[in-house]
Amino acid sequence: MTTNDPGTTNADFDALDLMESLTMTKVQRRTSAGGVWVRGTIGGHRFDALVFLERAARPDCELDDSRISKLWVQRISDREMVANFDRGWDVRPTTPIAKQIVDLLAAGLAEAVYAA
Repeated sequence: MTTNDPGTTNADFDALDLMESLTMTKVQRRTSAGGVWVRGTIGGHRFDALVFLERAARPDCELDDSRISKLWVQRISDREMVANFDRGWDVRPTTPIAKQIVDLLAAGLAEAVYAA
């Protein structure tokens, strides 16, 4: 599997393989306004996310009911930003793998962070 190829389709990536590649390198609680900053890597990409314990009061400020209010995704191989959500889409996923990564993080990052 070549995770750094920008032309690769979703069919080339197994969700389980992507999830197994997930590494959270930094989890830091914010003292001022709540939430947790999470930094990590997944499938040849790095990401930063601001994740909350509770759902947002304004659903449009949250990525797909995920409790993520900010998510930045960058392809490691060429440092290209492939997705950016900051209480709304600034850059929608630009590749199929970026879309799959965003969907996987939206589906389970908050649970992973707040499970402990």
